Amino acid sequence: MKPGIEFKNITKAYVKNGALAVKGINFTVPKGTLTTLLGPSGCGKTTTLRMIAGLESPTSGQILIDGVDVTTLSAAERNVSLVFQSYALFPHMNIFNNVAYGLTVAGVDRERTKERVDAALDTVGLGGLGARWPGELSGGQQQRVALARALVLEPAVLLFDEPLSNLDARLRRQMRDEIRALQQRLQLTVAYVTHDQSEALAVSDQIIVMRDGNIAQAGSPSDLYERPNSEFVAGFMGEALLLPANVTHDGEVWLGPLSWRAPDTVPSGRALVAVRPEAWMVGDAGQYGLAGRVLKATYLGGFYEYTVATDIGELFVVCPHVDRSRNVADKVSLGMHQRGVSVLRA
Repeated sequence: MKPGIEFKNITKAYVKNGALAVKGINFTVPKGTLTTLLGPSGCGKTTTLRMIAGLESPTSGQILIDGVDVTTLSAAERNVSLVFQSYALFPHMNIFNNVAYGLTVAGVDRERTKERVDAALDTVGLGGLGARWPGELSGGQQQRVALARALVLEPAVLLFDEPLSNLDARLRRQMRDEIRALQQRLQLTVAYVTHDQSEALAVSDQIIVMRDGNIAQAGSPSDLYERPNSEFVAGFMGEALLLPANVTHDGEVWLGPLSWRAPDTVPSGRALVAVRPEAWMVGDAGQYGLAGRVLKATYLGGFYEYTVATDIGELFVVCPHVDRSRNVADKVSLGMHQRGVSVLRA
């Protein structure tokens, strides 16, 4: 696939003290795909997005969009649109004029502007609402207006900065699905910033996890979730519990009484095992290898959450078998699926 965005050894230093916000990072967003920049506050993801947009200039390195060096170009000189967290709609303009604003500034004629605005509103499911005002729309509809305003410019790259953080949980799920479907249907090149792991997993072709201005790991959602390369990534991508283990010279991983074959890349000796809550299997006493006792049981409709006391510590377990409940103080046993378990170097 052709590269849509390329970062080549990009560094960004703060003006006041010279500290590095971004530390010589390299990555590529393939054309027509969605890459999410994910990480905790202060990791450098928003600074990276702003450098793509041209709102920040790198201290060193090179940025290319569709193969063109845009490192020194201003935001207005780049074919890039940014969808803000706050929507940034003009309250004194109706929806049509909000969406048309960029075209008007660019001097596009009235007839062509109407065609493109109507098409953009239709694309985001707001056809026929151009005469309404921002205050008359719901949060989800306002987000769609912000998206239409970005799409109407027909950008080479579309950027999202925490676009769903102001929405409630149900609307957030709906909007993330709509953004993903729209990106795939129009084959848009998208860079997307969020701190929400589930959001990143749902919308991305590629996830770049950032930490302290560096790239901790980049890969597909399944790569990062199932094969994290560090304790930080394992802990950040979901609720993985990190447990000490041992790897024998024969290539067996031992976690208490449980064992399985280690990946070829893991050396013998001490190791850490990252176990997702859904990787555990819950059975009757003696059914599986790790004995335990239920300390807490929570029914959540489609699954149970258990806290189980074992010889290797208290374990948080998610169990989909709602037809069989376990009560506090029940004796149980735990086994382990291979999926959702990663072996890391200690």
